[in-house]
Amino acid sequence: MAGLLIELFSEDIPARMQLGAARDFERLFGAKLSVAGLSYEALKAYVGPRRLALVVDGLPKETAAVTEEVKGPKESAPAQAMEGFLRKVGLTQDKLVLENGVWMARIEKPGVKTADVLGEMLREVILSFPWPKSMRSGTSTFRWVRPLKRILFLFDGQVIPFELEGLTASNLTEGHRFLGSGQVLPVSDFASYQKALADNSVILDHADRQKIILEQAKAVCAQAGCELIEDQGLLEEVAGLNEFPVPLLGDMDPQFLTLPPEVIKTSMRTHQKYFAVKDSKTGKMAAKFVITSNMKAIDSGAEIKRGNAKVLSARLSDGVFFWKEDNRQGNFDQWLKKLEGVTFHAKLGTMAQRVARIVELAKAIALFVHADAAVAGEAARLAKADLASYMVGEFPELQGVMGGYYADAAGLKLEIANAIREHYKPQGPSDSVPEAAVSAAVALADKLDTLIGFFAIDEKPTGSKDPFALRRSALGILRILRQHNVRVELNELVGFWYKSLLIYAGPDRAVYVDTDNWRGSAGPRVAEGEGEIFDNYLRDFRQGLLESPVWVIPTDRDYDLDIMYEHVPNVPEVEGALLTFRGYGQVSTEIEDFMADRLKVQLKDEGHRFDVIEAVFALRDSDIVRQTQRIAALEAVLKIPEGEDLLGAHKRAANILAAESKKGDLPKTQPRALPGAPAVESALLTRLNVAHRTIGMALEQEKYIDALREIAAMRENIDAFLDGVLVNAEDASVRANRLAMLKAVCDLSGEIADLSKIV
Repeated sequence: MAGLLIELFSEDIPARMQLGAARDFERLFGAKLSVAGLSYEALKAYVGPRRLALVVDGLPKETAAVTEEVKGPKESAPAQAMEGFLRKVGLTQDKLVLENGVWMARIEKPGVKTADVLGEMLREVILSFPWPKSMRSGTSTFRWVRPLKRILFLFDGQVIPFELEGLTASNLTEGHRFLGSGQVLPVSDFASYQKALADNSVILDHADRQKIILEQAKAVCAQAGCELIEDQGLLEEVAGLNEFPVPLLGDMDPQFLTLPPEVIKTSMRTHQKYFAVKDSKTGKMAAKFVITSNMKAIDSGAEIKRGNAKVLSARLSDGVFFWKEDNRQGNFDQWLKKLEGVTFHAKLGTMAQRVARIVELAKAIALFVHADAAVAGEAARLAKADLASYMVGEFPELQGVMGGYYADAAGLKLEIANAIREHYKPQGPSDSVPEAAVSAAVALADKLDTLIGFFAIDEKPTGSKDPFALRRSALGILRILRQHNVRVELNELVGFWYKSLLIYAGPDRAVYVDTDNWRGSAGPRVAEGEGEIFDNYLRDFRQGLLESPVWVIPTDRDYDLDIMYEHVPNVPEVEGALLTFRGYGQVSTEIEDFMADRLKVQLKDEGHRFDVIEAVFALRDSDIVRQTQRIAALEAVLKIPEGEDLLGAHKRAANILAAESKKGDLPKTQPRALPGAPAVESALLTRLNVAHRTIGMALEQEKYIDALREIAAMRENIDAFLDGVLVNAEDASVRANRLAMLKAVCDLSGEIADLSKIV
């Protein structure tokens, strides 16, 4: 067994790409080794600012000889088939073996030296490497993230012959740009490679650099009575910027502590890659920061700290200016006015129009989350205003957060300020859900407008592509609905969005909303209804019988919009002047399916049974809370003895119905008492009637466990019935009645789950 060492040495690799590159190097080269039949004991990639390295231990020095069997034509096959097979395998017929009437070719493939195949593997990996962004340098024809300077390529201590457009493999590497010897470093294996780098101030492992930064940063903070504000994303980025990290504690001008802490942290993180620091006693932001230097300084870093403090002061001075300007009186109204000129999406209108839709949605949703509709509407109206502020223009990641601060400074209600700062939540699986009712209403409205709006213009996610983050919006909606126990159906929420479009109606605009049997209204200037109504409306418009111009929203039908432009004054003939959306019915169905897929994944991740999820989702109920309650109830019953009775009773009845349905349509009559019926049949019918009432009341109260246990309790009656009578009786009326009884048994659980999907 032997070891392989590869180092691709280049100009500085962007820090954000490094960990992904290491994973890709392991994946791609590991796949090449597997295809070549080369097993190995361990494979690990290392990455730093100027190098991407791979170490493979336990590789054989040559591949094993193998015999490949290829199945050929039958003995009775025509001669042409045999001729084609012989050409394919490159053998003569006397070299074939006849087994069970089929010709077999055994092709001997001798082993090859591992060193002979590694070069082509590396070439293919380099040429196909999936950098997010790459470049060509000099006269090279291949792309790499930054100019590739050197290739180290060793197997079993020997250099593998390799050349790529003037780059020749060697056993040489380089140390730290400033702290190293400045000479090339010859190595013979991974141990000597690691030592040579360490002696020249390069810490090879990204994880080791992270650990050093975190431990030393905490230590320098503790000496000053402070605590490091940890940031894993920043830690990974800084570890990718430094080969020999040295954390230093710098001092910040205390006057900048008047800024919101988020502004200080964001400025430090985004512009300077500094860690923020808090006071150990008060827990508030301290006038200090941690910078990670890439070298040891003879003055213990004093000059480095002074220079970085000067740069930080300049950055934060801009923040102070933005903060003062943004807190002037009347800024919210000015910002909202600016949003009228900001396009959200060409097919969805301006940001001001989006805000208007969100306001209507928030007021409609407020009822379901037990919030004040007027307060929710006002919070929604102001939620996006800070997008036009100076501070958010500089730091887009602070949208919402700054709006909350500005709302506080303007003396707005606390619940409005909190709703503004929280309405983007949750932004990911680790983010929290807004707790206050008003915040939840605005957050739902914001995400619903995004999700439904893009579906309405047919910009749905496809495969792995989701440019508008609609999956994230859907997951956020689901989390809010579930956490706040919001009892509303998805199709109703889609209806609210379509109704919000009626805001476009005004003194000079009429709106048509084609919602496939859904109705909305917004006064006399709104044309609503099916295609025929709209045709009449359009006819009257063409004949000059209507005074108002027409703004058309939405229709699945293909109307001639040029006619609209011809007769509508003051509407510019540009894309988006007439907003056209797909109809409510189709969009509603697609949204329900999309949300169902997301909820299934969410529930499976929480540990719920796949078959139970499928059984409940088969009912296509769009009330998210009711679905999750049914899943929890069914799982609870299946864990107790009644669960076996529940499934047993349903299975026996369902199996008979399935067999009979193949012979023809099942009877649609209700079961009834027949003269001379056996006692077991009469007993089951009586029990069915009682159960129907009992289960109906349980379902009304959403006591699903009680309903399921009531069904399970019928197991004895069902077994007695099936064991005591012949369902497929000769008398057609008796047969129909007995099948109707079995169908009634299966229907008892029909409003909870499709029990046939339980395995």
